[in-house]
Amino acid sequence: MQKDVDICLLLEGTYPYVRGGVSSWVNQIIKGLPEFSFYLVYLGGDNTGPKEMLYELPDNVVGMEVNYLLGTKSKNKPKSKKGKQKYYQQWQEIIEHFQGSKSPLNNQHLQYILDVIAVNKKIDIDDFLHSEASWQTIVSIYEKYAEQDSFVDFFWTFRNIYAPLFQLAKIARKIPAARCYHSISTGYAGFLGALCHQKHQRPFILTEHGIYTKERKIDLSQASWIADRHSAFDASLHKKIEITRDTWILFFEQLGLTAYQHANDIVALYDGNRQRQINDGAPKDKTQVIVNGINMELFSQAYQQRPQKPPPVVGLIGRVVPIKDIKTFIRSMQIAINNNPELEGWIIGPAEEDLKYYEECQSLVKSLSIDHKIKFLGMQNVIEILPKLGVVMLTSISEAQPLVMLEAMAAGIPCIATEVGSCREILFGMSEEDQALGGCGEITQIASPSAGANAIEEIFKDDSKWLRMGDIGRERVKRYYVEDIMYQSYRELYSKGISWQA
Repeated sequence: MQKDVDICLLLEGTYPYVRGGVSSWVNQIIKGLPEFSFYLVYLGGDNTGPKEMLYELPDNVVGMEVNYLLGTKSKNKPKSKKGKQKYYQQWQEIIEHFQGSKSPLNNQHLQYILDVIAVNKKIDIDDFLHSEASWQTIVSIYEKYAEQDSFVDFFWTFRNIYAPLFQLAKIARKIPAARCYHSISTGYAGFLGALCHQKHQRPFILTEHGIYTKERKIDLSQASWIADRHSAFDASLHKKIEITRDTWILFFEQLGLTAYQHANDIVALYDGNRQRQINDGAPKDKTQVIVNGINMELFSQAYQQRPQKPPPVVGLIGRVVPIKDIKTFIRSMQIAINNNPELEGWIIGPAEEDLKYYEECQSLVKSLSIDHKIKFLGMQNVIEILPKLGVVMLTSISEAQPLVMLEAMAAGIPCIATEVGSCREILFGMSEEDQALGGCGEITQIASPSAGANAIEEIFKDDSKWLRMGDIGRERVKRYYVEDIMYQSYRELYSKGISWQA
């Protein structure tokens, strides 16, 4: 990294290797603020993940590094060792913060991680995996917090959860100083931001699109790799999260809490998420809202090409992953097609992120005998495809402020969305003045194919109403969601960070 780098972006599982709204936003911010230089730190799972960059890096990206959090396996043959007990008292104190503590890790804890974790002759990965001192720590934590649960489950969960901290400590130590650090989530990237803030005493900005901890809870609730082992006679079978899930959730909650505490500025996309950040431990005076912004000129051609009658096509633009609930879209389309055989459903977005789920969606389409009506189109030029759609539909079980909805509205296309994130205020307005414009789409319940089908029928019922809704959406974006407002907000944040004095 060059000494004069302005912003170090900390990116977990996103830009420039994964497509999606967050990656598009990162690319937009870098391009839209050419006066700042950027260095990228990408955090992936392991080196079997994506290798090909899906975005061309802008000229003001002056460097980049790729790191894998699961690259912490011992390279040595397992060998029992004593371990240096003097380092383990504070290590155990840190671990106990991850067992449900409502207080974040403090400066002393972070400095300990920087100075001791993954350091030869202190606590390196071999010491963590094979030393007697490490074993005693595991047993002590187990007896204190999880004695009623399977020790085998606890032991392997403990190893899997805390091993990435060793990699984060190594990454934090080698990242040269930047004038400002900016993480686009809490989680591992946010925790790395806290470590960099501690090491270099430079400002740390945290932006959350979706709430990371909430989304990890959704992922964990659906994770097939976690086997529920409760007795069939356990009355709490459907009320209690299995210990492995619970331990992971507590871990992610502490990562988020620590990131909030050590960030200088915390950004949400809408006030609902800002309130959730505060409820999750973010200091209120550090929080603010900066909405996503759209380049209206890019979508002017799409708006001009919009027909006078809605094309009989419902488009879902997004990744084919469980959190987007593509299956509910498919089931909604089956009902809608039964009522209106002219309709088609287009699923527009990358499928390679979760091939198993993609195959399940394809199988569902065939089982419902609508494979001639549902198309998986992969990545497409959004500007070119929007005029071919009668409505853009999102069936997601979690969203923040979907860029794709704002893009559709900028092209004059009505939207249907589930009652998640800021979708309602995007479609019906934030303030009284905004709400006075009227609605530009329909809101549905989560995981309700019948509600989705009803919304589709409502959108296509009246051609003049369809045009009017599209124009309302375009006007809303023009007034409240233009990119110049977003750029100016981040320009001020970055400038404040660069000029910050401890």
